[in-house]
Amino acid sequence: MADYGAPLRFGLSVTPDAGDLPGLTELTHAAEAAGLDLVAIQDHPYQPAYFDTWTLITHLAARTSRVRFIPDVLNLALRPPAMLAKAAVTLDVLSGGRFDLAVGAGGYAPQVEAMGGAGLTGGALVAAAAESVQILRHTVDAALEGVTVTFSGDHHQVRGFHPGPAPAHRIPVWVGGLRPKMLALTGRYADGWICPINTGLPPEAVPDAQRIIDEAAAGAGRRPEDVRRLYNILGSIGPRTGGHGLNGPVESWVDTLTEWAVDLGFDSMIFWPASPSIDQVRLFADEVVPQVRRRVAELRRGAQGGGGEKIV
Repeated sequence: MADYGAPLRFGLSVTPDAGDLPGLTELTHAAEAAGLDLVAIQDHPYQPAYFDTWTLITHLAARTSRVRFIPDVLNLALRPPAMLAKAAVTLDVLSGGRFDLAVGAGGYAPQVEAMGGAGLTGGALVAAAAESVQILRHTVDAALEGVTVTFSGDHHQVRGFHPGPAPAHRIPVWVGGLRPKMLALTGRYADGWICPINTGLPPEAVPDAQRIIDEAAAGAGRRPEDVRRLYNILGSIGPRTGGHGLNGPVESWVDTLTEWAVDLGFDSMIFWPASPSIDQVRLFADEVVPQVRRRVAELRRGAQGGGGEKIV
């Protein structure tokens, strides 16, 4: 059992389709109305059919009141970290504390170079990301504490930056990745791990990834349970089974997500509907999520009591 014990959160991935603003806005409103915790939006700024993720989150946050937003994940290769921290703090204030920051190293080097980025690869890309994550964490905390930030790295330098305003809450900095160096970076510096979509990193590969994160966290003097874990789940809820992603009836989803929470250690799960619709959002929020919450709570109580029946 690899349950780290963090509170469960569930969310919806909304594709930043520039050709369907009404549709993605409707899905966002449906997620909020159904009681989901998060709306996640992927970031591919070099994709001409997509809106800029940051601007879209700002637009949607202004049209909602409760649901939280998380970019899934921002491309660090195209965003200077101190400026990104400033933008995150500002958005958190404007949204009433409803923003989590999630970043990735920034793959797709040719596309990044086409937009004026450095187009780093391999170890240099990871090293630059590690510096960025440290700057983000230091800068967001400094905005809360009213102190300056200085950082000197091989790829990024910050020289006496005084950040502000103070965010509405301590913004968590999540890191997405699947390769060992990015997983270790996550364990050392990040508040949470964004696991790639279940078709990119299948469940059977997750324990090895979690182990790398945990060992890196412990090596940095941190507790592994202080690193939260999010899984992006592509699939459909309905009679069809098999195929690409997680597909099956409500009962199958409940069983699987419960297992992924208590056995794989995920506390946050983002639904990527294979065919986005209001019906899929409602099935997930109204029928899957409450049952998963109940079962995980029962399993956790049983584990704390040293016994109890495994309800899956």
